[in-house]
Amino acid sequence: MDILTLFVTIPVLTMLAIGFAKNTQQVRLISAVGMSIQLLNAVRLLFAFFAERKAGNTAEFLFTQDLVWFKSLNIHYAIGVDGIAVAMLVLTAIIIFTGVFASWTMKELTKEFFISLILLATGVFGFFISLDLFTMFVFYEVAVIPMYLLIGIWGSGRKEYSAMKLTIMLMGGSALLMVGLFGIYFNSNVAGGELTWNLQEIAKIQIPIEAQRMFFPMLFVGFGVLGALFPFHTWSPDGHASAPTAVSMLHAGVLMKLGGYGAFRVAMYLMPEAAQEQAWIFIVLTSISVLYGALGAIMQTDLKYINAYSSVSHCGLILFGLLMMNQTAMNGAILQMISHGIMTALFFALIGMIYGRTHTRMIDKMGGLMKVIPFLSVAYVIGGLASLGLPGFSGFVAEMTIFVGAFQHADIFHRVATIIAVSSIVVTAVYILRVVGVLLLGPIKNDEFLQLKDAEWHEQLTLVTLIIGIAGIGIAPLWLSDLIGEGLAPVVAKLLAAIH
Repeated sequence: MDILTLFVTIPVLTMLAIGFAKNTQQVRLISAVGMSIQLLNAVRLLFAFFAERKAGNTAEFLFTQDLVWFKSLNIHYAIGVDGIAVAMLVLTAIIIFTGVFASWTMKELTKEFFISLILLATGVFGFFISLDLFTMFVFYEVAVIPMYLLIGIWGSGRKEYSAMKLTIMLMGGSALLMVGLFGIYFNSNVAGGELTWNLQEIAKIQIPIEAQRMFFPMLFVGFGVLGALFPFHTWSPDGHASAPTAVSMLHAGVLMKLGGYGAFRVAMYLMPEAAQEQAWIFIVLTSISVLYGALGAIMQTDLKYINAYSSVSHCGLILFGLLMMNQTAMNGAILQMISHGIMTALFFALIGMIYGRTHTRMIDKMGGLMKVIPFLSVAYVIGGLASLGLPGFSGFVAEMTIFVGAFQHADIFHRVATIIAVSSIVVTAVYILRVVGVLLLGPIKNDEFLQLKDAEWHEQLTLVTLIIGIAGIGIAPLWLSDLIGEGLAPVVAKLLAAIH
C-alpha cells in the first residue's frame, strides 16, 4: 500500500479495532498501538523523503498517487507530499501519539472518545496529503466535525455553548471555503483544458485577476477562521477552555494549523496576484491578532484561557509571516506552525495534568507546586521558556526567522506592522513569568496540595516526547528549515512573479 495512504488507513483500522474492544483497558491499548504505528510511519516517511531527495528526485511532490473518485466532476483521490507536508504529518503523528497517553485516565464513554479523537486526526492527516482541492476539503470537514462531540460530551465548564460556538463559526468559514474552491474550479480551464480540482495543474495556469480578487479573500478568511484570524478568533478561547486535554492538544497543536497551511497552499499559491494586492488588509488583521492575543492572555486567571489567548497570538504570527511573502518570513511561519504545535500541546497536557490533581485551573488558588510536583513544574517552566522565545528552544528559531524576513521590507507599512508584532514578545514574557511565579513558586496556599502525586509513567512519556521536540528544533533547526524551504520555493517564486 502507498506510504501516504497508510496515514488514513492506519487510523481507520484503529477505530474499527476499538469498536470491537471489550473493556477500557483494551481501548487504551489499541489506541496506543495504532498511534505508535502511525508515528513510526511518519518517521519512515521522513527518512524516505530525504532518501528520494538525496537520490536526485526534484519533483515538487513525491509519493504521488492519483485515482479517479468522481469522474463527472473530475474529482480524484490525488495525494503527494513536499517537505512542508512531511513536517506537518510528523507533527500530527507526535501530537496524536502523546494525546492518547494524555487521555489514559479517561473513564467516561472511553470507546466513543478515542474513536472521535482518532477520527479528528484522520481528517488532519488526509488534509496534509491531498493534492485534489475537493478531497482536501472533505478531509478538512472530517477534522472539524468531531470537535463538536468531543467538546460537547467530554468537555467541562460551558461545554455546550463552546461546542456550538466553535462549530457555527468554523462552519461559516467552511462555507466561504466552498465558495472560494468552486471559484477556483470554474476558472481552472482558462488554458482550454477541462475543469480540474488538481492543485498542481491549477498552479500551472493564471486564474483571471477579476476572479482572484473575488475569491482570494473568501479562501483566506475561510482558512483564517480556523487559524484564529482577528476578528474571527472568538471561538478559540472558549473552545480550548472547555475541551478535554487531548482535544485541546490536537485542536491547538494541529487543527488550527490547517488554517495557515491552507492559506498559503491554496489561496496564496493559486491566486498570487490577488494575494499581493490584498495582503495589506490581512497584515493589519494579523498584527492585531498577535498583539491582542498576548494582551488577552495577560488579563486571564484561568490556565486554559491564558494558553488559548496565547495561541491566538502565536497563530497570528503564522499568518503574519506568510503574508510577508518572502522566503525567510514564510520559512519562519512554517517553523512557527511546528514549534507552536508541539509547545501548545505540551502546555495543554500540563494544564490537564495539574487540573486533574488540584481540581482548579485558577492560578490565584495555587502556589508552591514546584515543591510537591517537581516533574510537572519543571516541564511547565520549559514550555514557558519556549513560548517566550528563549534561545535554544523552537520558539526562538521560528519567531526570529519571521521577524528577520518581515524586516526585509523597507517600506514604512511593513516596518510598523513588524514592530507591533515584535512587541508581543515583551507581553508574552510578562504573562509567562507571572504564571510561573504564581503557580509554581512561593508558599503552598492549599494544604490539600501537599498530598499531590507527581507525574505517572504515561504522563512522563507524553511530556518528555514533546520536550524533546521543542529542544531538538531549537538546538538543530537547519534540517527542518531546509526541508521547509524546499517546499516553499515554488510558492515564493509565484508570489514574487506576481509583483511584476
